[in-house]
Amino acid sequence: MTTVVPTSEDDPALAVVRFTSELAWADAGPEVAEPQVTRLCMEAQECIVMGRWLDLASLMLTSADLVFSKVSDKDLECIFTVICNLASKLENLDEFEVAKLVSTKITQQPNDKPALRLKILFNLYNLLGGPDSRFFVYMQALNLALNGKVVDHIIPSFKKIDFFLKEWNIGVKDQRNLFLTIANVLKESKSSGKDSFKFLTKYLATFSGEDSYIISEAKEEAVRSVIEFVKAPDMFQCDLLDIPAVAQLEKDSKYALVYQLLKIFLTQKLDAYLEFQAANSTLMKSYGLVHEDCITKMRLISLVDLGLNESGQIPYALIKDTLRINDDEVELWVVKAITAKLMDCKMDQMNQVVIVSRCSEHIFGPHQWLSLRSKLATWRGNVASLISTIQANKVIEVGIPAGQGTTIR
Repeated sequence: MTTVVPTSEDDPALAVVRFTSELAWADAGPEVAEPQVTRLCMEAQECIVMGRWLDLASLMLTSADLVFSKVSDKDLECIFTVICNLASKLENLDEFEVAKLVSTKITQQPNDKPALRLKILFNLYNLLGGPDSRFFVYMQALNLALNGKVVDHIIPSFKKIDFFLKEWNIGVKDQRNLFLTIANVLKESKSSGKDSFKFLTKYLATFSGEDSYIISEAKEEAVRSVIEFVKAPDMFQCDLLDIPAVAQLEKDSKYALVYQLLKIFLTQKLDAYLEFQAANSTLMKSYGLVHEDCITKMRLISLVDLGLNESGQIPYALIKDTLRINDDEVELWVVKAITAKLMDCKMDQMNQVVIVSRCSEHIFGPHQWLSLRSKLATWRGNVASLISTIQANKVIEVGIPAGQGTTIR
């Protein structure tokens, strides 16, 4: 297999044009191939002399595309490195055009060597200097990973998204596109539902402050966020109720019941869910919600609610009635709540009560902030009292003469 090696006599771009055109025309025979190869090389030479880098990139991409299946991955990577390097010769506007041209060509056939195509896009990204060009190529890479089903190759980059956002300095519409695409990539990867849900929530949050017409664009994704939250066995807290894109569902004729379901999972207990399910079982099934899984989640939520509302102690009997379980299942569900890190508590089997020291809130709104403020004020008062007591004892100790007060007479 021939490998492209730039020589001192030949520009790397000309070497690529010659190499790819020879392969592309190899089956036509020398009489047909040689004039075509010569023509293409002359066109490339003219583009280089005139500085027409965009035309040169287009010419090189046409030939490279024809031989994509005929050369090794190593050769392809070398060919496209030379092509991508053309972007480094240009100013921002022309750089963007070359980046757009190359990345669009690379993503046209996402199922043909998708991992290699993604690697080429990463190489192109690193050669670019303009934030607009970089963002465009990154979005192309996201879509390629999604369509080519190689999402695991791009997921590690999500850890740097906050850094990328500062670098790209993109507008709200681009942020929406980015967050939603990442959420779709993570959903495709079958990784933690929390990760996909996080970026879906970021997408919905970008609609805050918009008018009702704009917000309505997010209606389907708002429904998706509710269903993903309800389905997730390890998510018990979210701020969806405070997001306008989700709040619009409350008065929507088609999706009002979805919003009602969300409120049940965030603010109510098992009995409210059972009543809703009995009246809307068809709706639940249409969204792929499994009744038994929902009951499990609602039991844990209901147990935590009891811990938040019962002054630190929950009778076993109350847990049994609220969760609709048998006597011998009470401690099992308490252990499940502890394992899920929803609460810290101890079980007093003698007195048949659960002593709660901490519970996780499902939502964190104005009421929760006031509660936290009250607790902090109490803790501050307790600390101040403790400090005063310590200082008072120091004063007493200083005032007692040596040898006195150390024995009983």
